[in-house]
Amino acid sequence: MSEHRRHHRPAPREAAFFDEYVGADDPALLTEAAERAAVLLVRGARTSDDAGVADRLVHLADTEGIEAIAEVWSHAPADTLAGCLWRLYLLRSWVHADPAGVAREFEAGRSRAEFARVVAGVADPPGPDELRAMVDEVLRGIAGGELADVLLRAAAFARVVAAGRATLHDVPDADIRRMLALAEQLEAAGHLELAHRLA
Repeated sequence: MSEHRRHHRPAPREAAFFDEYVGADDPALLTEAAERAAVLLVRGARTSDDAGVADRLVHLADTEGIEAIAEVWSHAPADTLAGCLWRLYLLRSWVHADPAGVAREFEAGRSRAEFARVVAGVADPPGPDELRAMVDEVLRGIAGGELADVLLRAAAFARVVAAGRATLHDVPDADIRRMLALAEQLEAAGHLELAHRLA
């Protein structure tokens, strides 16, 4: 190596270089904002004297659109409040979009997941209207009940559906695994919330 080789300090970055990235989404800030929005939503629903708050909470995905909710909460970890709300609203949107298909899958899983069926609390027989009513009742619990109970009921429902999907020949394995993962995530979050409540 030549002794005359000069080491250069990195050239100073132009302000424009940094300005280009200032508006970029910071994952940590997005996660924090998503969680704060979730906490405010749930806290506001629980402390409000307005009887219509629970209904507005249930229909949030209808009024704002599931896409808007996904933009805020879909990347949140499953064990955060934001992640739990995303999974609950996703489950509700799916039930309302295909109640007959959901009823078919739930019916197929009832005998294979007896305990989960009881915890889910779906009326018997579990028709499309009963499933829509159940999922709305579960979400309404965010405003007036215990979050752990909401999460565990939703998890039980998803577990029965996953068991049902496993018995149906026309359901792809990926769809079975996806529903089982949703059930496990909601159940883990429900047990975590229960542990916090009892601590």
